[in-house]
Order: sequence, then C-alpha cells, then structure tokens
Amino acid sequence: MLRVAINGYGRIGRSVLRALYENGYRDHIQVVAINELSDIETMSYLTRYDTTHGRFPRSVVTRGNILVIGDDDILCFSCVRSDELDWTSLDLDMVLECSGSFSGRDGAQAYLDAGVPRILLSQPAAADVDATIVHGFNQHDIEKTHTIVSAASCTTNCLIPVLDVIKNFAGVLHGTTQTIHSAMNDQPIIDAYHTKDLRLTRAALSSIIPVDTGLAKGITRLMPELDGKMGCNAIRVPTLNVSVIDVVLRTEVDVTVEQINAQLRQAANAKYAELMGFTEEEHASVDFNHDPRSVIIDATQTQVVDGRMVKLLCWFDNEWGYANRMLDVAKHWAKLID
Repeated sequence: MLRVAINGYGRIGRSVLRALYENGYRDHIQVVAINELSDIETMSYLTRYDTTHGRFPRSVVTRGNILVIGDDDILCFSCVRSDELDWTSLDLDMVLECSGSFSGRDGAQAYLDAGVPRILLSQPAAADVDATIVHGFNQHDIEKTHTIVSAASCTTNCLIPVLDVIKNFAGVLHGTTQTIHSAMNDQPIIDAYHTKDLRLTRAALSSIIPVDTGLAKGITRLMPELDGKMGCNAIRVPTLNVSVIDVVLRTEVDVTVEQINAQLRQAANAKYAELMGFTEEEHASVDFNHDPRSVIIDATQTQVVDGRMVKLLCWFDNEWGYANRMLDVAKHWAKLID
C-alpha cells in the first residue's frame, strides 16, 4: 500500500482525494496526511460539497486535526514551508505536490531534504526533474531510483495520445492548437490586481480571455521530434469546468475523415482504452464533467482539408481527468518501489 501525503488541497488536491475513493485507487494508495493553508472545518466542508463535482459519496468528519473519511484518519497540517513539517514521522512513500508552487528540482528539493523519498508534481516541470509522464504514453520511463516526477498538465495529457495516434498513422509535419479552457482560480471574479498577466486582472465570468500556455514545451518534452513544429495558444472562457483543444495538423500523407476517425476509435478501444474516449454524438462541454478520461475525441467535428490538413476537437475534464492520471502515475510508480 502506497502511503502518500497531499500538499495543497485546492481544486486538484481535492479532486485527487475524491478520485482515490470514488474510482478504486484506495485499494492501492492511502492518503495519510494533507497540508493546506486552511482550517480543518473548511477543508472538511469543501471535501463534502463541491459545486463542480457534487457531494462526496463517503462519510467525512473531523476529530481535532484529523480528517476522518470512512475508516481512514488523515492528519491535517497548515504549514507554509515544506521544511516546517516533520514528513519523516509520517512514514511516507510519496508526496503528491498539488499546490502548484514548484516546477523544478530546486523547489522540490526541500521535500527530499525533509525526508520525503519521492515527489509527484501536479504540473509541468522544468527539464531538471527526473521524468515527465503522460500515463498511457510513457509511464515506462519512470525508474525506481527517480525522486521527482511530473504528471505533466491536463492539456498535455489530452493532446499527447492524439498526436501519438496521428503521428504513427500518417506522420505529423507541423500543427497548431487552440485550448479553450474553463476559468481557473488564478482569475478574479471581478477586475482585480494580478502580479504578472494584465489579462488575468479581468473578471473571469465576463470575458473570453487569452492566456499564455506552455503546451508547446510539453509536447516537445515528450515528443522531441516535434520541436519547433507545434504552435499553441489558449483562452479562458466563463465556465466552471471541462475544456477542449482544437487541433490542426499537417500530415505527411493524404488521409480521409473516415481513416482518421477509424484510427482514433481503434486507439480508444486498444492502446488508450479507458484513457481516450471516442464519440459520434452531438455534445456540449457539460456532458464531460466528472469524466475520468484524458481525452474524448468528438468525431462529429473531424475535418480533412486538401488531403493533409486534419482538424480535430478533443474534450477533457481539466480537473477530474487530470486527478485520475496523477493517481495512475503514482500507482505505476508504486509498483517499481515495492
């Protein structure tokens, strides 16, 4: 049984814990501690009730600084710095770093210095971490000796399986992506100051807002053969959850809509089963809320222009899908350290 702590109990941290209990990961992974800069009553309340994902289907109560979920006791802390916590006494196998505070070895090193043997980052990481993993594509790259691993991003987990299928079938010369992403908690409800991006000072629920994205770097990290060949943009839209990537690819050979959809349908039933979905129904984004898959191909939107320009629409739940992938990576890593 893998013993983990969650550092950062926001949208992803809570989704990770909920998914652990809702989707069977509890048979392999136990959360023994949570560190979050909040009081335990608020943490309990936000675990039980969630506007996006609904009520939590397990009993949740508090006892002192312990969050009790069913028969599980989870120690809760409120420490600003990782070296303020006695991680060693918890007998941890891994910390799931969900605060978004660290993206490289320098920041995560504090965990190792405090006695944590392994850190799994819930965000894209710098090149100096041991591995960046998209489950289903390259989980075999994790090694027993690794100490800092990234589970990439929700967009990378969505796109890489799609690129993998198209590249192996028809080749990819170059392409562009437009991520249409739900609002996030780094945006204000009304106009307010933001430290870096002026667009992120604007009210999240009133505008479609262009934002920066590191998706092109994420693609290159996992598919170096596409370095410099993918252009990626992103916008935020006034929805709570579920996002979509509009992908345009130039293939090396002529293809048809039917061929592309057939390849993606096959991948959804074989190599990427349970990670990739394929639908020919007419959907809106809300239909994929709480969907645990990394990507769902909307086959009704597949287009091919002039034989070699392929256009795809790829849905994903940017919270729930990613939380499940993070647990998949942790579960796979656990097999190597038993």
